[in-house]
Amino acid sequence: MKYMLLMQFSDQTGLPPIGTWPPEDVRAHIEFMRDVERKLVESGELVDAQGLAMPDQARIVRAGAGGSSVVTDGPFPETKEFLIGFWIVDVEAEERAIDLAAYVSAAPGPGGEPLNMPIEVRQVMSAPPEEL
Repeated sequence: MKYMLLMQFSDQTGLPPIGTWPPEDVRAHIEFMRDVERKLVESGELVDAQGLAMPDQARIVRAGAGGSSVVTDGPFPETKEFLIGFWIVDVEAEERAIDLAAYVSAAPGPGGEPLNMPIEVRQVMSAPPEEL
């Protein structure tokens, strides 16, 4: 079963923005993330993994009248949290996806302390649920 592990950031988590960390802590964090990816590749569980640009570079696009499109900056200023990266994994059971999320949640932050960042775990659906 495929699951998406969504790494989110928000002011409410109390996590300091990575741009404020000492360079050696940023390197340790990035090395941890590379190690996670390497392990998932070796286990055959990795489908895809991507980091995302900061929200100030995001654009919200809506279809407009007459085939035009409306593009605005996004997410909106009132947004409390934003997606900073994700992994798609193909695992035997949800429990494994949860274990992976817990491992990633403990990525090192400033001073090497575990961040305990929230990781959302969602199954990737291949078709609509049967009951629909």
